[in-house]
Parts: sequence; C-alpha cells; structure tokens
Amino acid sequence: MSRIAILPLLAVLTLPGHAALAAEEEEDRPWNSEIELGAIFTSGNTRDENIQFRGEVNYALETWDLGFTLDGFRSSKDDELAAQRVYYVSEANYNINEQSFVLTRLAHDDDRFSGYEGQSDISLNYGRNLLTNRDGMDLTLNLGAGYRQSRALEEDFGEAMLRLAADFNWNLSDSAALLQEFSTEAGEETSIFRSRSGIETEILENLLLRFSVDLKHQTRVPADREKTDTETSVTFVMQF
Repeated sequence: MSRIAILPLLAVLTLPGHAALAAEEEEDRPWNSEIELGAIFTSGNTRDENIQFRGEVNYALETWDLGFTLDGFRSSKDDELAAQRVYYVSEANYNINEQSFVLTRLAHDDDRFSGYEGQSDISLNYGRNLLTNRDGMDLTLNLGAGYRQSRALEEDFGEAMLRLAADFNWNLSDSAALLQEFSTEAGEETSIFRSRSGIETEILENLLLRFSVDLKHQTRVPADREKTDTETSVTFVMQF
C-alpha cells in the first residue's frame, strides 16, 4: 500500500503587498515575513519525494523597503533526483512618494535541470503603486533595464535586458485573497517570462492555505530542454 503524506514545512520572505491577509497592526512593524511549504512523500511500490518551499522577508525603513526571497522546488523518484531549482531575489526599494519608487533588484536562478548552470541578473527599475483608492486591491508596475549573465554547458554569455513586472493583490473577503505576479525580462539572446497565480484562504490567525500555479518560459534553451516549466502546488503559509 502506498502512503501519501502532505506536510506543511517552513519557507517564505516577502515585499509589502504580498502578505495580503496580514493583520493591520503588523503593517507598522519594520519586519514582515512569511514561510510557505508543502511536501508529498509516497512509499510502497514507488518512493517519491516532492518539496515546494518559498520564503520572503522584508524590512521597512522610513523611505526604504528591503526584501529577500527564496523560492525552491525539489523532486526525487526511487532515490533518483528528478528536479531541483532554487531562485533567489534581493531587492532595495526607495520610496519617492506614496505612488512612486525606485527599485534595485538582484536575482540568481539555480536550476540543475534547465540546461543552464545558472543565470544571474541585476536591474534598476522605476515603479508605480496603482489602485491606491480601491479598498482591497493593490497593483504595482515596474519598468527597468539591467544586465543578465547566463552560464550554460556549451557557452557562457552576457546581455543587456529590459524588464517589465506587475504585481496584483485582491482581497476577495476577510479570509480570502487572489494573487497575481507577472514579469518579462527581454534580452537579445534570450527572454524569460514568469507568472505566478494564486488564491489563498485563512485557516487560523497567521496560517493560510494557498493554491498556486507558477510558469516560466524561456525563449532560448539548450538542446533537448523544454522552453516552458509549470509548477502547481498547494501549500501552507505562516506569516510573522
């Protein structure tokens, strides 16, 4: 008989606006973080392990917001590693006023099964907070430019890139929220599109259940690699 266990573990750190269901008093704290994780283990005729984790943390100053995100996935079958990915993002956000900000962003993607040994990028962005007059809704847009370094088995290459990103949060009720993130990083050699769609509901205070779909599409990949990766997950989220 196969046995399946779904475990909530810890892992998430976020920028303001991502924790859509946080209590109002937490908004005044300089630190804001959340930990998210789900895991599936099977035993019996087959032994599978699938772990999805994400962690976000923010520190808010008078005119600065600092954030770090760690997003990962690991899968194995019969003790053979099938997939492993870790995506790191560090951001420094300078608030010009309530609507506008300047964002410096540094990211590194370590995906062993993508055909790339790693891809790193840095960018400078201008952002706007929209829908500030709509209760329960938040929309942020970013537009910027930067540089990306890609390390592949065949060759390494660097390129300038343009970046466009959007982050939308909608509180559907006191206990449910809709989340949508999108970004495109366009370069001459390759372009990367990312999307994260999710819906979450509050189970207990500071404990959420989240269903999400993550998509990554890259226009140039090594031979025998798919251009599009999709991850669908159900995870528990703890907010601090």
